Amino acid sequence: MQKSTFSKRKSRPRNYKKQKQITYNKNYIFWCNRCNLPLIGKECGICNNIGNKINLSQPGDVRFCSSYEREILSQKLQSIYGCNPIEDKLILLNKIPGEDKTDEVIVDGYHIGTLRFDLETLDYKFDISLVGSKILLNHTDKKTVTVKDTKRHLSGKKVKFDQIEYYTDDIKNGEQVLIKTPKLTGYGTAYLDSKDFSASEKAVLKVKKIDNSEVTLSEKNPDLNDVIIANASHLKQLQKNAMNTIKGIVNQKEYKNLPVHVSFSGGKDSLVVLDLTRKALKNRELKAFFINTGIEYPETVEFARRFTSENNIDFVESGAGNKFWEKVGDFGPPAKDFRWCCKVCKLAPANTIIDKCSEKGMCLTVDGKRTYESFSRSAISTIEQNPFVPNQLNIFPIKDWKAIELWLYIYWQKLEYNPLYDMGFERVGCYLCPAALSAEYQRMKEIHPEMYEHWNNFLLNWAHRNGLPDEFVEHGFWRWRQLPPKMLKLAEKLDIRTTPEKPEEPFSVEMTSGISPCKSGGYTVEGTVKGMYIDQAAGIMNIMGKTVFSQDLGTLLVKTDTASIKVFSSGNIQVTAKTKDESHSVFKETTRQLKRAVKCKKCGICKDICPVGAVKLSDGTENHTNITIDESCTKCGKCTQSCVILKYPDNL
Repeated sequence: MQKSTFSKRKSRPRNYKKQKQITYNKNYIFWCNRCNLPLIGKECGICNNIGNKINLSQPGDVRFCSSYEREILSQKLQSIYGCNPIEDKLILLNKIPGEDKTDEVIVDGYHIGTLRFDLETLDYKFDISLVGSKILLNHTDKKTVTVKDTKRHLSGKKVKFDQIEYYTDDIKNGEQVLIKTPKLTGYGTAYLDSKDFSASEKAVLKVKKIDNSEVTLSEKNPDLNDVIIANASHLKQLQKNAMNTIKGIVNQKEYKNLPVHVSFSGGKDSLVVLDLTRKALKNRELKAFFINTGIEYPETVEFARRFTSENNIDFVESGAGNKFWEKVGDFGPPAKDFRWCCKVCKLAPANTIIDKCSEKGMCLTVDGKRTYESFSRSAISTIEQNPFVPNQLNIFPIKDWKAIELWLYIYWQKLEYNPLYDMGFERVGCYLCPAALSAEYQRMKEIHPEMYEHWNNFLLNWAHRNGLPDEFVEHGFWRWRQLPPKMLKLAEKLDIRTTPEKPEEPFSVEMTSGISPCKSGGYTVEGTVKGMYIDQAAGIMNIMGKTVFSQDLGTLLVKTDTASIKVFSSGNIQVTAKTKDESHSVFKETTRQLKRAVKCKKCGICKDICPVGAVKLSDGTENHTNITIDESCTKCGKCTQSCVILKYPDNL
C-alpha cells in the first residue's frame, strides 16, 4: 500500500492533510474478467467485480498500445501467421528490459507474447508465449507442426522427424512454430527449414513450452470509455491525492506568496502535473516553463506552445539556440555515459529561468518525474531541493503513478497530448538523445527524414574520422563510449569494429575563466579537463566531500566544508568558495584527485594504507573507473599522500 505523501526523510508541511490510502501495486495491475478490461484498483467500477491480479515484469510501467504499435503488431501477426485475432482488442504494453524497445503484450488479461525491436535486423519481432500460441492455434494453420501422441514429457525436448505427424511447408530455420499433439498445444523453435525436415536424422525442432490447458479470447471488446468508467473511483482518488500534495506544500507560510512554476516538457508526465497544478491552485500565479534545447522534435515545441496558449497558462520558454551544433564538433556525439549535451542544452537555460524565479526567494517547481521511468529515479521523494540549483524546490505529486494511470487521467480529462505518442514514441525528448531507442531513431527517419539525415551524416563523418565503419552508426553503437556486454556481444556477432583507431585523448587540465566573483556570493574558478569520464570523477570525489551524482544530467556535485564543486561530463569544472585563495586551492586539489582517478594503475598502495577500508579497486570491466572511494572516507588524506601517480607524475 502506498500513500501519496512525503518521504520520511522530509518533514511534512504544517497544513498538510493526511490522505486516504490508495491501492498501489508495484508489479501488477488487476483485470475484470466480467467486463474484460484492466483495473488500476481491485474493484471494477462498472460491475463491482474484484479483478484478477495480472503480474507484470519489472518495472511494471504498463501502458496502452498506440495506434502505430497496433499497426506493427498487426503486420507481424499477419505476415507470420496469416491472422490477427487481437485486431479489435484492447492491448496493453508493459516495458521490460531488452537490447532495445521491448514490451510484453497483454490482451484480455493474458500475456500473449513480446514485441521487440531487434538491433541485428533493425526490425520488429514478435515472440509468442505459451498462451499466445494457444490463441493463435485457434485462428491459423500456418507455421504449425503436429507431433505424434507420446507419453513422454515434451516441454524443453527436441523432436526428430519420425516423431512428427504433420507440418506446414512455410517454416524457416530459427523461427518459432506452433506445436500441437492430440492432447497438448504450445510452441517451439525450428532447427531447419521445413523442406529439409525429412532428410534430417537429427532433431528438427525443439519444444519450448506445451501443456493441456485451453485459452480462448473473450467475446467482449470494451473501449477506452468503458475503461475510464471502470476506473473512475481510483482516478478521482489519484487526482485528489496529487492535488492535496501540491496544495499542502505551496500553501506553507514561507511559500504562499511565491509564484508556482510547472516544468513542462511537452510530454505526458508534465502534461498531467500541469493540469493537476492549475486545478489545485486556481487563485495562485502559475507559470509553465519549457526548456527548448534546440534539438527538440518540432511536434513537441509546437504542442507545448499551443497547449499553454489555448489554456491561458503563462508560458516561459528558455532556449539553448544552436549550442548543441556549436559544441558537438568539439565533444563528439553525446553518449549514455557522456551526456555533455544536458549541461549545455538543459542546465544553462534552466538556470536562467530559476535565477529569475528565485529573485523573490525559493523557486517552487512542480515536476512530473516518476519512479517507474528509470532506476535512477526509483528513490525520489515527494519533495526535494535541487542539489544542482539550491534555490529550486521540486515537488513530485505523481512520482508513484504508472503510465497507464497517466494515460487514463489524460483520456478522462480529455487533455490534448503530444502527437508523437501516437506515432510510436515512448518518450518525446531530444530527437538525437543517446538514451532514445534505436526503434525511435528508425521512426524519426520515417517522419522527419531531413532531421535524421543531418544527424546521421554527422555520425558517419565522426565514425570515419575515428576509423569506425558505417555499421557502427547504423546499429546504434555510437550511443555508448564504453559498450555494455549486450552491445559487445552484438558487435562480435555482426563482426563490427568498435574500437576507434584514434587514441584516447590524454589527461589535461586548463583553467578557462580565472577567479571571478559569484552572483550568489564568494568566488568561482572554472576549468576544463580532457581525457576523463564523469564516472571516474564520481568514483573518487568522496575524498573531498559529500557527493551527489546524476548520470542522467552527466553532473557531479561535491560539497566540502568551505566550497562547492561541480564536475560535468563535458569536462567542465566549477569551484565556488568564500575566498579567492580557497577557490583556487580547492580547484587545484580537485584536478589532482581527478588525475589520480584517470591515471590509476591499481597498484593497491592506497587501498592498503586506508584505515577504514574506503578505497576499492575494480577490474575496469563494468565502467571506466579503476579506483572508488566510498562514503566511509574520513578525509584523512593518507591515500593521497601515498599515491604514486601524484608523487611521480612525469614518470607515468
